[in-house]
Amino acid sequence: MKEKIQMVDLHGQYMRIKAEIDTAIQQVLDETVFINGPQVGLFAAHMQTYLGCNYVIPCANGTDALQIALMSLDLEEGDEVIIPAFTYAATAEVIALLKLKPVMVDVNEHNFNLDLDELTAHITPRTRAIVPVHLFGQGSDMGGIMEIAQKHGLYVVEDNAQALGADWFGKEGRQAKLGTIGHIGCTSFFPSKNLGCYGDGGAIMTNDATLAAKIKMIANHGQSKKYHHELIGCNSRLDTLQAAILDVKLKYLDEYAQKRNDVAAYYDHSLAGIDGIQIPARVSYSNHVFHQYTLRIEADKRDALKDHLQHAGIPSMIYYPIPLYRQQAYRVFTEGDLSLGITELLCREVLSLPVHTEMEEAQLDYISSAVKQFFS
Repeated sequence: MKEKIQMVDLHGQYMRIKAEIDTAIQQVLDETVFINGPQVGLFAAHMQTYLGCNYVIPCANGTDALQIALMSLDLEEGDEVIIPAFTYAATAEVIALLKLKPVMVDVNEHNFNLDLDELTAHITPRTRAIVPVHLFGQGSDMGGIMEIAQKHGLYVVEDNAQALGADWFGKEGRQAKLGTIGHIGCTSFFPSKNLGCYGDGGAIMTNDATLAAKIKMIANHGQSKKYHHELIGCNSRLDTLQAAILDVKLKYLDEYAQKRNDVAAYYDHSLAGIDGIQIPARVSYSNHVFHQYTLRIEADKRDALKDHLQHAGIPSMIYYPIPLYRQQAYRVFTEGDLSLGITELLCREVLSLPVHTEMEEAQLDYISSAVKQFFS
């Protein structure tokens, strides 16, 4: 393969919209309002319209978004927050930083998201919140999660860093964007995300006016009026340049999702039926925007397949190789030698192939052929 294959081709994506991006950046440079410039508010307004939610509060990154969201809920030290064990560390990190207890539970083996039976089984009198993670671009069962939360009086904070733009389908024809269903939603604009900026960025979404006002204050040193600090807050803001870039790219988000789905469909067709491979499952209550295209490979072959692809010039990634509860930093939150069967299995089996908006059929054919060659 002459052209280098990448997990994400940010340069190719930029070149397609270069004129618009350059114009947006130049406008910010000309105006020289680099913090809280007009583009920040404009982007937030456009995001609100796109997501169909009442409030979008931009911030510095996705991890800050999660932390600020939890800070707004007035949780007390030692309160429990239920999260999936199969996720990136940031989900647990912010809970620990706030002196709360992350309770890590097992996931569904087909869609990798929170298992509702496991969720229910881990609710205790100290449980105050649930943080479902919409992993790899597909939604958790938000209908079931919200019913459980309502029954037990719990907050729901959606970690939507990987599924921005995906739709959730509820009962009686109800439909909403992921990240707008729980009490608060959080997302990341890290460059490799489906909607990525050219640095760091994040946002917090809610339909609750009281929470929105509090979140805005927390993100701005706890003040609603300059030099009047009502809360202990932090300093977390999306800079104007990044907002301008995101406002351009937001117009293309649905197109990007369709291109990622086209890549996924090609892989599905090419790799279906190969003994030893499970292609990504789809659920009825959410569509998929394929932040990652993640296969399950027979555990004793996964690492060998990864090496085989690397030798063929094909990158691949393991998200995630170690369960959260086995990470040294988080062992303190588990009782005894915790071992969650599905999480353990997935950590041995998952492998993500390249998926991005600039992939061409020749690349997809080359990648698929290399995978099939390994199993032949």
